[in-house]
Amino acid sequence: MSKTVHIVSLGCTKNLVDTEVMMGRLQYYDMTQDATDADVIIVNTCGFIDAAKEESLNTVLRLHEQRKEASVLVMAGCLSERYQKQLSEELPEVDIFTGVGDYDKIDELLAHKQSRFSKEVYLIDGEERVVTGSTYHAYIKLSEGCNQQCSFCAIPSFKGALNSRHLESISREVEALVAKGYYDFSFVSQDSSSYLRDQNVHDGLIHLIKRIECIEGVKSARILYLYPSTTSPKLIQAIGASAIFHNYFDMPIQHSDPTMLRIMKRGIGAKQTLTLLKQMRALPNSFVRTSFIVGHPQESMAMFEQMCTIAATFGFDRINVFSYSDEEDTPAYLMTQKVDADTIAQRAQTLGDVADEVTQKSLQSLVGKETDLVIDAPSQEHEYLLSARALHWAPEIDGEIYVNEHELETPLEYGVIYRARITDIAGDKLLACVIAS
Repeated sequence: MSKTVHIVSLGCTKNLVDTEVMMGRLQYYDMTQDATDADVIIVNTCGFIDAAKEESLNTVLRLHEQRKEASVLVMAGCLSERYQKQLSEELPEVDIFTGVGDYDKIDELLAHKQSRFSKEVYLIDGEERVVTGSTYHAYIKLSEGCNQQCSFCAIPSFKGALNSRHLESISREVEALVAKGYYDFSFVSQDSSSYLRDQNVHDGLIHLIKRIECIEGVKSARILYLYPSTTSPKLIQAIGASAIFHNYFDMPIQHSDPTMLRIMKRGIGAKQTLTLLKQMRALPNSFVRTSFIVGHPQESMAMFEQMCTIAATFGFDRINVFSYSDEEDTPAYLMTQKVDADTIAQRAQTLGDVADEVTQKSLQSLVGKETDLVIDAPSQEHEYLLSARALHWAPEIDGEIYVNEHELETPLEYGVIYRARITDIAGDKLLACVIAS
């Protein structure tokens, strides 16, 4: 009788790729959604900010309470990497600890019931993944680590410096996934626009774009998490000229006040950042997403209000709002003039309301227009609605489109690209009619 494994992936899509690598190494186990009957339980944790750390710890403890006798509980990923000594001493509930360097050795760790934290950086290179959540879309990891010195971010302290995958490794992975039927790809890393800089190649993403365009079967692609100081006008032009990569720009600028950007150590100023955003926005059918942090030490009300103005007026399509998290091992942790928790919460609510208005305006602008979309599943809203995503949108984060009618003579299929007309908006969901295949 096969043993069973229950895996939980927390945090970002980069973590999800690592989880899928572990699933690939454990295919001789039966995957189960029932943690209470699993022989092995693995939690791939996030250690980025306080909320993520709390979620990770609560998940581990909850699953420990649910687990059956003689099962094995594994804590992997960023949180265990960042606090490996502390957690191994304070969490006797966990049987195996591992960090971010041994995802491809999870089967060995289980076989020997051994904890391990490798010093080497793990970069996927030919390992088989079990892609989850889609039959046509996959995330492709570009690198590990980060060379940026943002004041608020602890990631370099436990992930290390930038370590890019070789271009051929990436292209081989995409080719293998295309052979399995995948045609839509999101390329991700902590700082994607720095890809290959550790190998003395500037604008490495341009080389990536050209290489991926040569792979027959890739129909759609986007790059996530550009960094302002390493995004060049030449790169923006290359994305705009690509027949495969959408004019999709996810560039977390974190703030828009010039003084605050210097305090945050973001590399370039507000004027240069705004120039880049305008170049992105000027491309046809462009989609621009960003993130802001509220409540960073020394953020005044005037700085915050300036950020709100930019957020409301620039013309973003989506905005993420994060409350500042005071993380040890960061320059901001040692800064004075901290913003109190109540003020941070109030500012997050205010900017969150702006972000909602921005999203609504972006969605409203699509009513009456046509777009390519992919139907993913039946809608949870109503039995007569189908859940779809605009092809150029990133999965899960950019929204959902309800298909409520079509003009085709054949039934609609999941995972197929259709041409659709946006007919209306209901709350934060667009309604669409499929008009062609």
